[in-house]
Amino acid sequence: MHTTQLKTTQLGDTGLEITRVGFGAWAIGGGGWEFGWGPQEDDQSIAAIHHALEQGINWIDTAAAYGFGHSEEIVGRALRGLSARPYLFTKASLLEGPGRRVVHNLKRDSILREAHAGVERLGADAIDLYQIHWPTPDEDIEEGWSAFAELKEQGLVRHIGVSNFDVEQLRRIQEIAPVETLQPQYSLIERDVEREILPFAEREGIGAVVYSPMGSGMLTGAMTRERITSMPDDDWRKQDPRFREPELSRNLEIADRLAAVAERHDTVPGAVAIAWTLRNPAVDGAIVGFRSPEQVDPLIEAANLELSDDDITMIEGAQ
Repeated sequence: MHTTQLKTTQLGDTGLEITRVGFGAWAIGGGGWEFGWGPQEDDQSIAAIHHALEQGINWIDTAAAYGFGHSEEIVGRALRGLSARPYLFTKASLLEGPGRRVVHNLKRDSILREAHAGVERLGADAIDLYQIHWPTPDEDIEEGWSAFAELKEQGLVRHIGVSNFDVEQLRRIQEIAPVETLQPQYSLIERDVEREILPFAEREGIGAVVYSPMGSGMLTGAMTRERITSMPDDDWRKQDPRFREPELSRNLEIADRLAAVAERHDTVPGAVAIAWTLRNPAVDGAIVGFRSPEQVDPLIEAANLELSDDDITMIEGAQ
């Protein structure tokens, strides 16, 4: 059990004071869809949410796409009857298509429908942060963002942001309404956003929460070649290049270096991977996917973990 208070920070200019680690609800959407993580017990998910909140985490990031509504429903179920509610962040623009595959839609009517359905599933009176999930199709991002601004004006959502946008797309939609937050992928394996996107967010006062700080499980220290081979077929990672050669060997090497630093701090490699993303001055919070209560405590330590220059040199190796 962690005894120290979790560190918090302001999320951009939203006025939301968030813990540096948030609960990511992608995997709890369950299996059987295009980007599922294999089978997942709902009771386990609810127990994980309750435990994370008891440990001080004060925001949950989900999306309508995760299990096509299932993740939002489970979050809603977990929060029923709780007096202290966390901030709820969710996303729109990915709909269920044939064969439980994802279809992109940024049309106004579709976005408004999604927002109302999301509020209902979450059992909330409003969504604290609503995000466009992907900037696809690119020609519709202005229409989608206008609908988001409309939802904010109505009060159905309190703050609006985007995920996976590049700088040029951010500039385009900023003409319509301020972008309050950005959610990019960022980890030791995926560092592209360091070049342009995170510096832009910092300059513009856009809050940033990053997803997959442990490289979708690659950097937890628990990933092995054998484990990848035995993953269920409906785990999307089986087909991901990061989990196959030639990238796999390089990524497992990074995980080994994280393990060495974790030993120094008497923590787990995943916590070091998360803490590494939080060192970037543009990053306000990291989204961590918990699938069981047991996973929460070791990783939550990342919120308070201070890495030294020596640690960083060791982690980054000769990248």
